[in-house]
Amino acid sequence: MTETGGRTETTTDEESRGARIWRQIERVVFIGVLIFAGSRLGPQIAAAVGVQRDLGRMPAFSVESLDGDIVSPEALRGKVVLVNFWATWCGPCRVEMPGFQKVYEDLKGEGFVILGLATDREGRGVVQRYVEERGVTYPIALSSNRLEQDFGGLRGLPMSYLVDRSGVIRHRVFGFFASPTLRLAVGHLLEEEAVPASAHVTESRGSGVPGVRTEITGGQSAKRSP
Repeated sequence: MTETGGRTETTTDEESRGARIWRQIERVVFIGVLIFAGSRLGPQIAAAVGVQRDLGRMPAFSVESLDGDIVSPEALRGKVVLVNFWATWCGPCRVEMPGFQKVYEDLKGEGFVILGLATDREGRGVVQRYVEERGVTYPIALSSNRLEQDFGGLRGLPMSYLVDRSGVIRHRVFGFFASPTLRLAVGHLLEEEAVPASAHVTESRGSGVPGVRTEITGGQSAKRSP
């Protein structure tokens, strides 16, 4: 009986230790999920509630849309712009595009435009077929390594920048951008008036490059042109 009792007690202790270890693993995983969710949802929540941010001016560029129009910051000035880096092979990009299209259709008359920058390297034809098949009507152009670097580099796809009427980047979203959040954020920015470019003076802080602003987000730095 004593031996049996000892074995039972030992088994119980082992099970208890195993349960404690598992609970610790669960806590670590839960904390990790919260951190990941916060990094993804934080920018969207800020955009939805209209948190004021200034991530520097949209960099200078000039691209030709699939329709043959030349798109540049100067051409977009006075509008609220969503610059969206995406690819035809990107799952989250495919999911968010129908929502983008609906918001664009509803708000383009009020001064909202989307510029989709396709990162596909297979060429124009692949992108053209994709957007035509899905009825995407907002401007689409091909991205380039230079353009992606000018926006600070891509950490993944999709990646979106919401720009106000004055050409200042106000929100940056990594990953899927929910259309209800986009609609709210755009609504806030459409209510604002454009500010003259001369009023936006950004100080260089530790970037090592004159005229370039360094933004610290989530423990990482991303260079932005003022």
